Amino acid sequence: MTELVRPSRLAPGARVAVVAPSGPVPEERLQAGLDLLRGWGLDPVVAPHVLDRHADFPYLAGTDADRAADLQDAWCDPSVDAVLCARGGYGAQRIVDLLDWDAMRAAGPKVLVGFSDVTALHEAFAVRLGLVTLHGPMAAGIDFLKNARAQEQLRATLLAPETVRVISSAGRALVPGRARGVLLGGCLCLLAAERGTPHARTSAAGGLLCLEDVGEETYRLDRYLTQLLRAGWLEGVRGVLLGSWEQCGPYERVRALLAERLGGLGVPVVEDFGFGHCDGALTIPFGVAAELDAEAGTVTLDEPALR
Repeated sequence: MTELVRPSRLAPGARVAVVAPSGPVPEERLQAGLDLLRGWGLDPVVAPHVLDRHADFPYLAGTDADRAADLQDAWCDPSVDAVLCARGGYGAQRIVDLLDWDAMRAAGPKVLVGFSDVTALHEAFAVRLGLVTLHGPMAAGIDFLKNARAQEQLRATLLAPETVRVISSAGRALVPGRARGVLLGGCLCLLAAERGTPHARTSAAGGLLCLEDVGEETYRLDRYLTQLLRAGWLEGVRGVLLGSWEQCGPYERVRALLAERLGGLGVPVVEDFGFGHCDGALTIPFGVAAELDAEAGTVTLDEPALR
């Protein structure tokens, strides 16, 4: 696994487009997120269909064609410096095949921010565009709106990335040790669902794999991990960072499962690293080479997330 191309950092006045590739977006939360971005000196613009709702499938923010067009148009707009997803939910997988990857590649590197369902886009942007992306809080997300740590770490990563070379957490070593690799990952169920598609990595070999999920019963987490193991996708992984497992059952049971399924990899594993569906979620740059110290609960980036 090789490092990916790092987009440029944002400067005051940078134009950031907010899109909704997945679920419907509450308007009041969107407006609060836009106010926060303006407070950082950025110039947020809202894509045309962000507040849409699909007529037949209310879990989607409008039609697949409109959601894809919003993302592609924002990415290909030369005045836009970054694209921030408004929220997760479900739906990103449905638009990946509708995007013109040649046109998006020609538009040049930009910043993409999101997590949860946006995992499908992190994978596609890595494979199709070769770009570093940010697994971080979303513009209309409750954590982004309410939590100072989540806000500040994302702001620093976007505007002063050299100040976030070491990402520290309260994480504990599930399997002790140190490892070097390229950061990747996201929502476990999405990573399992992406197996066999043309828009996802064929292997996590050489990577520091970040895993988290929400609202999944423990047996489902078992299924996803077992699928990745059986598919050989985890062979050659260098280390594993475990984020949040909100509403996934008693954590003691989840922890036992993670130790049982991942302990045999023979690599460092750190739990409770503080990214994903949790309060104060950290921003993790995917595609950047780094060193994991499981016992210290730190990831040290070889280079800043953005140029």
